[in-house]
Amino acid sequence: MQKKPCLLVTGGGRGIGAAIVRLAVAKGHDVCFSYLRDEAAAEGLIASLGRDGDRVRCLRGDVVEAGFATRFFDFAEDVFGPVTMLVNNAGVTGPIGAFRDTRVETLRRTVDTNLLGPMMLAQEAVRRWEAAEIPGRMVNVSSIASTLGAPHEYVHYAATKAAIEAMTVGLGKEVAAKGIRVNAVAPGTAFTDIHAAAGEPDRPARVVSRIPMGRIGEPDEIAGAVMWLLSDEASYVTATVLRVSGGL
Repeated sequence: MQKKPCLLVTGGGRGIGAAIVRLAVAKGHDVCFSYLRDEAAAEGLIASLGRDGDRVRCLRGDVVEAGFATRFFDFAEDVFGPVTMLVNNAGVTGPIGAFRDTRVETLRRTVDTNLLGPMMLAQEAVRRWEAAEIPGRMVNVSSIASTLGAPHEYVHYAATKAAIEAMTVGLGKEVAAKGIRVNAVAPGTAFTDIHAAAGEPDRPARVVSRIPMGRIGEPDEIAGAVMWLLSDEASYVTATVLRVSGGL
C-alpha cells in the first residue's frame, strides 16, 4: 500500500496551526504536530477529527530546544514513515508595546522561537531529504509585519519574520536543484488567540479598518494557502513569500 504524504506542523494545537492540521487530514495526509503547553487543546483537536484522528499524532516540546528537531522527525517517522513536508508555524509575539520597553527576555524568546527554532527544523528537514533524495516541501509561516514593521506593537516580532522570509528565499534557492521547495506564507491579522497572548484580545477590531478587504482573516484561509504551496499545484513555486492579508 502506498504511504500517504507525512506532514509535520509546529505549533499545531491551536489557531492557524490547528487549521493546517485539519485541512491536511482532509486532503489525505498523515500529520504529526507539536505543541508547547496546552495538552487539552492538542488532544481535543485529535478527538475532533473522529476516525481521521488515527492519522494524527502530537508531540509536546519546544522548538527552541537543542535536539527537538531530531526528536520530532524521529517521532513522526516511527509512526508514519519518512516525513515529506514541514510547516514551521510555531511563533510568539510577546506583549504589545513600544520597542524601547520590550524586555530582553522577550527579545530572546521571540528570536529563539520565531527564527532559531525554524532554522534548526529546516536544517533537519533538508539533511534528511537530501540523504534520502526526497523532494521535500517546506512552508514557513511569516507575517505581513515583516514588511510593515509593526510600530508601537511588536517591532521585535516583525524583525524575526523578516528574517524568516530571508531564510525562505535563500534556502529555497539553495536546495531548488535537489527538488526541494521552500516557501513562506505571510498572513495578515487573523482570528486567533495570539492577540490575547500579546495582551490585546480585541486587537482585530482595532485594526480591521486598515485592511482593504474590510475584514479579518480566518485561520482556514491561511491554512488553504499553506496547503496550496505544499501541493503539486505549486510545483513551480519556490523561494517565494505569499501574502494572505486581505490586501495589506
